Amino acid sequence: MQILLQQKRLKKMSTKNPLLTAKRLVLKIGSSLLVNETTGQVKNTWLNALADDILAARERGQQVIIVTSGAVAVGRRALGLPTGKLLLPQKQASAAVGQIRLAHYYQEVLGERGLKVAQILLTLDDSEDRKRYLNARNTLNTLLDLGIIPVINENDTVATSEIKVGDNDRLAARVAQMASADALVIFSDIKGLYTANPRKDPSAKLIPVVEKLTPEIEAMADGAGSAVGTGGMATKLMAARLCMEAGCDMAIALGSALDPLTRM
Repeated sequence: MQILLQQKRLKKMSTKNPLLTAKRLVLKIGSSLLVNETTGQVKNTWLNALADDILAARERGQQVIIVTSGAVAVGRRALGLPTGKLLLPQKQASAAVGQIRLAHYYQEVLGERGLKVAQILLTLDDSEDRKRYLNARNTLNTLLDLGIIPVINENDTVATSEIKVGDNDRLAARVAQMASADALVIFSDIKGLYTANPRKDPSAKLIPVVEKLTPEIEAMADGAGSAVGTGGMATKLMAARLCMEAGCDMAIALGSALDPLTRM
């Protein structure tokens, strides 16, 4: 596990894990973890294991928000689109088809555990326009107070290259800010931030704690690591900066194993 957090919060780590004690917790799930790259199908075994983790978090008294990717990855296979980079209209069409399927997966798997979910689609404007920001925040707070788990994705069906957030790592950080969350966990296909890309450099070392995002730290980041993902370590560090500004703890955690939250 890797924690990216503010200097003033470091002392808390020695006595208790802020990810387990956070009253309001945001979980970000990437496409490569959720969707099979070859078939375009949701990984049901993995999603069910995550649902067990979420149920355990709720039983600890934590409020949970999910920020999920995967709509485009699911939808493009359903539409029979070829692999490779999609044109914006193709991506929007894939998102329109995939989002309804993705929401159904979450509703079904969490509903089996007695948990209720709500779908929210956001664009960058929703986090930057004051009125829309407040409306979205009020909706989030109301849902959480009612015991509902918000499932959030970027609204790719209407977003354009000029207004879209660009990746769900930064969207998750914006949501954490909006909801005044105590902690954000970004599940990744890598353990955390390394001194270099460990897939290319076997001598790369994991950095367990980052106290400050310096130019040297940011230079260690690399791009997306899978065909279905759009983020990368660079976007995760951008998300970390947003969290630091909001006083929110953040962790980058390996999510490929079953029960990823429990294993942290």
